[in-house]
Amino acid sequence: MVWRYFVLSAAGQQLDQAALRGSDYGRGRLWELGEPVLDVVSVSFVVLGLGTAMGIALLRRRWGLAVQVAFVVVGANISTQLLKKVLLDRPNLIGDWGVGNTLPSGHTTVAASVAVALLLVVPRAARPVVAILGATYTAATGVSTLIGQWHRPSDVVAAVLVVTAWTALALAFTPSSALDRVPPGRSSSYPGSIVVAVLMLVGAAFSAVAAVWCLREVAPAGWDMTDLAETTAYVGGAFGVVSATAGAFAVLLLLRQATSRPAWP
Repeated sequence: MVWRYFVLSAAGQQLDQAALRGSDYGRGRLWELGEPVLDVVSVSFVVLGLGTAMGIALLRRRWGLAVQVAFVVVGANISTQLLKKVLLDRPNLIGDWGVGNTLPSGHTTVAASVAVALLLVVPRAARPVVAILGATYTAATGVSTLIGQWHRPSDVVAAVLVVTAWTALALAFTPSSALDRVPPGRSSSYPGSIVVAVLMLVGAAFSAVAAVWCLREVAPAGWDMTDLAETTAYVGGAFGVVSATAGAFAVLLLLRQATSRPAWP
């Protein structure tokens, strides 16, 4: 749906492109913060992140969980490259200079997949904190790609959705070795996770409202937009990225807790 509107329609392309142009304003100072975030993302970062996640799973003797995280990270990143370079196209509907397809964002897929891998392998009590940190890092990476004009907002949102889909698929087939073990006498409930997830969903909802308001203010977008309108589109795109990321990690946190119901010793 993201691709159909923001890539296959002229109106969507204009909004996305307006957000891209809007990142010109104030870019110098923001790029000082965004560039170091993007510099971290590399093939070695994927290998290190995946190796760390699998190592944690193996140290906890969760053999099936190690396979799960490899499935998520490898599957998400390969599918992103296939979608971007082979399966999806970007027709030139508005005469822009960036005709080639850039959806989904590879950098955001890397950041989100590694963050989700760590969310899957850490102990039950640590998952709410990891979910918050993972969402923050993923959103920071996604917004940084907007600041650097590496990607449009729809590219980042699509990347988050790709990782969410692969993780949900992996969790649907959670093996018994990946279940949590809670000592007798301790509660197996996860109220902390529910509270964190609800707060993240509330944040996602507010960000979505802000994104929609910004985009409605500038629609219909065009090449003759004012600097203020393009900046508004850019801010709306950033809110959209935050909304998608917060919502995705909230859902995945709840899914992980629900699909790893404790196996009593």
